[in-house]
Amino acid sequence: MTLEAGVKIGLGGGCHWCTEAVFQAIAGISKVEQGFIRSDPPENAWSEAVVVTFDPVALPLEVLLEIHLRTHSSTSHHKMRGKYRSAVYVYDAGTGVKVGRLMRALQQRFDEPLVTRVMTLAEFKASDEQFRNYYAKGPERPFCKTYIDPKLALLRKQFVAALKPERLEAAE
Repeated sequence: MTLEAGVKIGLGGGCHWCTEAVFQAIAGISKVEQGFIRSDPPENAWSEAVVVTFDPVALPLEVLLEIHLRTHSSTSHHKMRGKYRSAVYVYDAGTGVKVGRLMRALQQRFDEPLVTRVMTLAEFKASDEQFRNYYAKGPERPFCKTYIDPKLALLRKQFVAALKPERLEAAE
């Protein structure tokens, strides 16, 4: 898939409820699908992630990737990396090469080495309906206050130009 309007890319790193909420707040993204992704063997275990559909003219891939890296533990080899694989999932080799190049350039903006890998998106399965749009359905839940609100606050501080207008207000 070439980088044209309506490009799909997978993003994994933390809980898919958090990742979904982050990318639902970003302008230039038309769809966020929450669920589980697996890559090719030996990385074919299911891992929480989202698939986003975005317009690379409105949202440059480099900005999308930096938001992804900044909103999860992209430099940590924590013990939950199986369930929360830090990855950018691509549908074709050409996009993988471009993402790899951008990731190497973005590494310069981080003090620690990135653990995020570029991987093939071999299969996606959506979360059960009851878990989709988790933040939108209950932003007052303790999980949302503890884990998602800080990520949204980071977006308002570091990526304000990339936010949808309705997401500019600070969460109280």
